[in-house]
Amino acid sequence: MAHAAHDPAFRRLIDEHAPVRQAGSGFTFTEGPVWHPVDQYLLFSDMPADVRRRLDRAGVREVMRPSHKGNGMTYDADLNLIVCEHATSSVARFRPDGTREVLCSHFEGRELNSPNDLCVKSDGSIWFTDPWYGRMPHFGVERPRQLGWQGVFRLPPGHRPGDEPQLVVDRYTFTQPNGLCFCPDESKLYVNDTEQASIRVYRVQQDGTLADGRIFASGIRDSLLPGVPDGMKCDAEGNVWVTAPGGLWVYAPDGRHLGRVSLPELPANLHWGGPDWRTLYVCASTSVYTVDVKVGPRAEPFMKAKAMAKAAPADEGLRLDPARCALIIQDMQNDVVMEGGAFAASGSPAHCREQGAIGNAGRLAERARALGMPVIHVWFVRRADGADMTLNAPLFEGAVDANALIEGTWGAEPVPGLEAKPGDYIVTKNRMSAWEGTRLETILKATGRDILIETGAWTNMSIEHTARTGADKGFVMVIPEDGCSTMNADWHRASIDYALQNVALVTTTAEVISALG
Repeated sequence: MAHAAHDPAFRRLIDEHAPVRQAGSGFTFTEGPVWHPVDQYLLFSDMPADVRRRLDRAGVREVMRPSHKGNGMTYDADLNLIVCEHATSSVARFRPDGTREVLCSHFEGRELNSPNDLCVKSDGSIWFTDPWYGRMPHFGVERPRQLGWQGVFRLPPGHRPGDEPQLVVDRYTFTQPNGLCFCPDESKLYVNDTEQASIRVYRVQQDGTLADGRIFASGIRDSLLPGVPDGMKCDAEGNVWVTAPGGLWVYAPDGRHLGRVSLPELPANLHWGGPDWRTLYVCASTSVYTVDVKVGPRAEPFMKAKAMAKAAPADEGLRLDPARCALIIQDMQNDVVMEGGAFAASGSPAHCREQGAIGNAGRLAERARALGMPVIHVWFVRRADGADMTLNAPLFEGAVDANALIEGTWGAEPVPGLEAKPGDYIVTKNRMSAWEGTRLETILKATGRDILIETGAWTNMSIEHTARTGADKGFVMVIPEDGCSTMNADWHRASIDYALQNVALVTTTAEVISALG
């Protein structure tokens, strides 16, 4: 079955002749696929049959019946399963031991319609759509609606089970909101509408609200083929994959329709999986299909769970005293890790997205501020004429040649999501190390801090040099590796697996947050 490339960029994502394999069949209507990153299996919903199923090397088996006609599913960073339940109009959380708790079921005192699909942001917030398909026969339990409109909601970080969700869009914007996903750096949220056959995109603001909503793609119809916008995911490069007539339609971040993945049945939802996250699993009507792709997914919080399990000490978990700790966020500036930046051609924006480094550093900053820990932003800035730079190394020559990181320009500004907040410290430098010629050590001595949690770019340069010098000065250096990035995974791993092991404690964002208590 040949796939259709409408743009040459499509061929970088998937081979036009990549075979589509049937991994399981004979179901009623499949939905909600999600891949377990540690135990390597796929969960999916057989929604009208009221069954949750598991697909692994041994085949397909039931894991829950009844399942409250569960639809969309995902995991949070702790590998709790989060499920949209049609029959109960709820978003529910299932802990690894099977304990179920309802996170939300009502808004303004009225029952939600039927939560349909959901995604988790790196700050732990849960976002979900609420059409009324679950109140229709077959797909749910037929019953009257209480809200009278269909919205998109958010459960903020720290949400208490039973509290009402936050409405994040105007209640009459969508007719049947369905699939939703974040872009890799979580600065944008995409939401599709099955009935309107369109995708909207919003800018995600720091306070969790949405702004600047606009149509991203429209007319997702084909008079000759059945299919509608339903499930939707974003890949590591920011391309949007959405179920549509004939299979999956793929859109570039700028809205170009790149191509179509052809499938033998009407698709409902999709998810990346496999040991290398390069197998696309598609729930399509009565079956589950797989197809090999060349690009991985947007790095969702739960996808780091395997690395977290390996990093955890075998005997006793890591413990950190917040009164002794400070957080460094280094070189997270537009020129360094953003598309359009001076160093974008190095691959740094893509690796930053793969790592989820911006979101992870943001989570650490929020936790640090809550605990009264200093948050120190280290920014590389220089004069436009380069008179404050010595050109004694290719790195410094490159900054001048690329016209990069000039004070007062967009390129030198912090990336969206990692701006300094009141009470934070700002340290400027024009060397690799955060110590060289700066007031970093003075700040640390003044605040009585001797444990430094270091995040940012570049892992094998600024991060490594700062960690080496910090160790020499007698500071304990802690490196949450998923809060750091560089040009590519090879350079990152070389630094993480070798040099940094000798001068720092290498761990993960989740482990550090847990260790802070």
